[in-house]
Amino acid sequence: MPRSTKILLLCCLSIFLFSCKENEREKQLDAREKLLSEKENVFSQKEAEFDALLKMRDSLYAKKVDSIVIPTWPEDILGKWTGKVICTESNCSDYVIGDQRTDIWEFVNDSLQTSVNVYSKNNLVRTYAGKLENNEIKLNFKTDSTSSKLVDMNILLNEISPEKIRGKRTITVNNNCSAVFSVELVRPK
Repeated sequence: MPRSTKILLLCCLSIFLFSCKENEREKQLDAREKLLSEKENVFSQKEAEFDALLKMRDSLYAKKVDSIVIPTWPEDILGKWTGKVICTESNCSDYVIGDQRTDIWEFVNDSLQTSVNVYSKNNLVRTYAGKLENNEIKLNFKTDSTSSKLVDMNILLNEISPEKIRGKRTITVNNNCSAVFSVELVRPK
């Protein structure tokens, strides 16, 4: 066999082998492309489901927010008051009848509730959760269950005017003793 024929035959064989490998690569690329297309479809479906869930959540949240009335203190109660508290009854060793204390009480609104912050010498002493019902202010403070001393404070302020608020505070300690205090709040001049 002449040399030129051998070279030609070798070239044809190389082209044939190369084209076979190209066909295999093309088939692999087609398979990858098909798999990628399927994954894109699945992702599009999940994205559509996610968008639908977001819209549903937003609509439920909007309905919930519209139906929730966030309580606020009236303007004539809101703000700072000078508070004088005097112990009037006690069977607790911590509280003596006649003891008195003067603090600053601040009626505040936040995004969730109405509350009262009590300050002594510019330091926050306590925050009462509060509400106004039937022209009475009800305040409450409880220590958490991990506290060594379980204290429950309830305040009922039922004499309310623009310049003065009066009522009573009852403190129960460890469910075995209690003390009652008169409370008078006056608007600072």
